[in-house]
Amino acid sequence: MAGAERTGTVHGPFRPTVSPRLSGALEPIGTGAYIVDEQGCILAVNAHAERLLGRPAGELLGHDAHDLLHRGPLGEPLPRTRCSMRQAFHAGRTAQADEDYFAHADGSVLRISWMITPYDMGDDQPGTLVVFHTPGHPEEPAEQEEPTAQPLSELHRLALLAETTAQLTSTLDVDEALARLVTLVVPRLADWAVVDLITERDEVWRTVVAHADGDTLVHHEDLQGPMPPIPEESPMPLSRALRGVASTIAGPQTYQGPPDSGIAVEQRRLFDATGMHSAAIAPIRSTRAVLGALTLGRGENPAAFTHTDLPLIEDIARRAGLALDNARLYQRQRKVAETMQNHLLPQMPGVPGLQLTVRYLPAPDASQVGGDWYDAFPLSDASTALAIGDVVGHDLEAAAGMAQVRNMLRAYAWSQHDPPSRIVERLDEAMQHITDVTMATMIFARIEPAETGDWRLSWTNAGHPPPLLISRDGLASYLTDGHGILLGSQTDSGRPDATALLPPGSTLVLYTDGLIESPGDTIDTGLSRLRRHAAALAHRPLASFTDQLLSRVRPVDNDDDVALLALRVPRD
Repeated sequence: MAGAERTGTVHGPFRPTVSPRLSGALEPIGTGAYIVDEQGCILAVNAHAERLLGRPAGELLGHDAHDLLHRGPLGEPLPRTRCSMRQAFHAGRTAQADEDYFAHADGSVLRISWMITPYDMGDDQPGTLVVFHTPGHPEEPAEQEEPTAQPLSELHRLALLAETTAQLTSTLDVDEALARLVTLVVPRLADWAVVDLITERDEVWRTVVAHADGDTLVHHEDLQGPMPPIPEESPMPLSRALRGVASTIAGPQTYQGPPDSGIAVEQRRLFDATGMHSAAIAPIRSTRAVLGALTLGRGENPAAFTHTDLPLIEDIARRAGLALDNARLYQRQRKVAETMQNHLLPQMPGVPGLQLTVRYLPAPDASQVGGDWYDAFPLSDASTALAIGDVVGHDLEAAAGMAQVRNMLRAYAWSQHDPPSRIVERLDEAMQHITDVTMATMIFARIEPAETGDWRLSWTNAGHPPPLLISRDGLASYLTDGHGILLGSQTDSGRPDATALLPPGSTLVLYTDGLIESPGDTIDTGLSRLRRHAAALAHRPLASFTDQLLSRVRPVDNDDDVALLALRVPRD
């Protein structure tokens, strides 16, 4: 039996990829813990569980937890229909049991207590957290009884901390992190949650005041807003927390005396308005600075906070501090990137007789900067150059590479009166030697009046999605000629040119692949969607045409940036 127990059940050829984030979230838990996926297979396990079960992680990961571990009192296999943990797992609910049995690697049976709860693994992937310990085991933290405060059981406390880590570290949005923090602690620990944050200008802002009204969270915006500055030496609880000094228990009586600062006045107003009779206040710290303070308050709950509650609240505030610091750093980088992108992408020139409009949409979940770009500029022979391209990457390095490629293209196009293909060939050769760009796609085109009164477009395509031409009557077709290999392929083959006359009133659309690519669809599906909507919008003014096209065509699950250049030639 011992050998069979060590083998367990592995579904097919599955071999788990261990997530450092999931494993890291389990390690601070002071007893055995593991996470399973929707099928009940173990995805992450902490060192405590390895020691309690006598198994290294490699013997646990990927196995069905029930088949591998769950046993009856005598070590016999436990039918799934009789397993209360399995039933709670399938129901997706929190449950616990004081006595159950797990198989040890040596063939013995461990008597355990356990708690199971749903666990958000991020990216909309549901999981389940299992926390267990063996009664009397030396690793089991001693439970402290405090009848006044009614603290959480040790298993609930550990599960809450693990859930806090998972919830707060899976977002890089400050507002979303704060919303998750409030949901985690209200009403589980308190009736009220208040978050005061220190801004980058060292100003204090009461960002959240939320109250549990049954199952609904009510935000009190009248109590939110700017706060007075932090006093340097005030002994009052919130002032100390905002300086990172200590966590404290407070109540309305704490602020009944003469105020020593403006913050004390605001705190008295808070207690009067909320009816809180007890509050626990803890600093929110990152590894670099104090970011603010978390206040949990009780009004309807008659139990007062005590000092035994502070370690848990401090742990939650500490995790909140790390998450908020990461989110702030991300948003700061995003702001820098967005400013850089706005400066790198040019304004469109005025071309008599032509309408030009451009749009750039950053990647929603990246750093809001990337290698997608567009350009239009006059040439020395009185024609106008058009370009759109995509440098591989979605970071500041890609944006810098994009700027290099665009500037080099401008120099070659202005100084040399060659066909588009020859200019791109020179650009490709130079790019490999004097830039850090390894790969890119691009369309480079020249538009000029033809002798017939129409407008002539000549272009070359270096591995980019084809231009789309829409007549004023709504006939849409892709210009697939002139297509060659992408930049950076290091081949000596020549590039083709193509030429077309643009009908009066027609619209030309140049775009990057973020407009048409979707993880669940083929490129052909995206191209068909773009052509259909562009044809339907052909009668719109050019600015409206462009905005509506982006709104209708860009996939909702798109994680790429999008650049778009639209040009309309005059009617007869």
